[in-house]
Amino acid sequence: MDEHVAFLNEQVDRHHAWFSKSLPMIASENVISPMAREMLLTDFGDRYAEGLPHERYYQGNTYVDEVEDRVIDLMKRIFRVRHADPRPISGTVANMAVYFALLEPGDIMTSVALSHGAHISSAKFGAAGLRGVNNVNYPFDVDRMNIDVDGTAKLLRLVKPKVAAFGQSVFLFPTPLRELQDAFQEADCHVWYDGAHVMGLIAGGQFQDPLHEGADVLTGSTHKTLPGPQHGILLSDSQDDKFVKRLQRAVFPGVVSNHHLHSLAALGVTLAECLAFGRDYAAQIVRNAKALGQALHERGVKVLAERHGFTESHALATDVAAQGGGAKAAADLEKANIITNKNLLPWDTSPVKPSGVRLGTQELTRLGMKEAQMREVADLIARVVVKGDAPAAVAEDVAAMRSEFNTVHYCFTKDAEAHRRWRIM
Repeated sequence: MDEHVAFLNEQVDRHHAWFSKSLPMIASENVISPMAREMLLTDFGDRYAEGLPHERYYQGNTYVDEVEDRVIDLMKRIFRVRHADPRPISGTVANMAVYFALLEPGDIMTSVALSHGAHISSAKFGAAGLRGVNNVNYPFDVDRMNIDVDGTAKLLRLVKPKVAAFGQSVFLFPTPLRELQDAFQEADCHVWYDGAHVMGLIAGGQFQDPLHEGADVLTGSTHKTLPGPQHGILLSDSQDDKFVKRLQRAVFPGVVSNHHLHSLAALGVTLAECLAFGRDYAAQIVRNAKALGQALHERGVKVLAERHGFTESHALATDVAAQGGGAKAAADLEKANIITNKNLLPWDTSPVKPSGVRLGTQELTRLGMKEAQMREVADLIARVVVKGDAPAAVAEDVAAMRSEFNTVHYCFTKDAEAHRRWRIM
């Protein structure tokens, strides 16, 4: 074997071995199902399709078109919408399509601030800034970890944005869209909801339904609480054909050429599984997040929004400033094979040395863990962060716990042998 190929194989194998004995808790990740993973290995990954199904610029898309038709149908059914576009290749690319469709350089967009949990694509140094968007941030209620409704309504009426954008990477509670309807109408703005983190919870009826609460367009990625391949989607329930065409043209030829057909097929499997198992999966994710928040609180970890139940999503925000800060805590947890990330909290100014650590329960839930295991996870986290136990010693107990949870749940399997064959390596 070529030395370079041997090296790459070795690193991937080491990664698999590491994660098979770890607790993956990054809120923006998940593990794909065995049958969806099979789609990533097909000839679709070697092919090209440009444009809409049955209106391609390439030949050879006869069966690709049939797959994409089915994926679109599943998206429309799950999210109860008129328009669904599965061509964005990531959540950020879907966001870029919205920037190109609805905003010109110099236009005003209102959004959540980065320190309040927003995604970098809405920042000045991200896609919004590169588009030349003039971004104005909402006032924020730190106690509730959500936008301040009265202050946001006043801001919308004052600045009259072209687009009012919502959605976060630390997305703990539903956005109060219904309460802002009058302000949206007075501002005469489009309402855009970036649901990347909560797409699976929306699909499973466990968070909110933004397109039926006032949003004009919903974007998202497909590999967080919606546990599919790394891809993106764009949805709208608009009856305005011209508006929909603007969105479609912004996707192609705006920000996408070929849309990674193997991921498209894998997304189709994920959506079919969501239709079958999504409600149960989403409900367990939220139950687990709440249980983990309470257990961490009881063990001396400061979890934000305590008075409001910690979370209504998959995610938790913890303040570990008193334990050395988010960077130290995340690094120590990694040494214990608990995979998290440091995160800005509302009062932070440095993304390099923030106060917080963000946690997510969606992947642990996918592996079959429930409330009882969340209490065990809280014990392990507290041993590292609060008690200061040696991470190497904690890692042994993490591996022992994880050994019971290495099979993907809430998905289709061909048979028992296939289920064993596709255990996470």
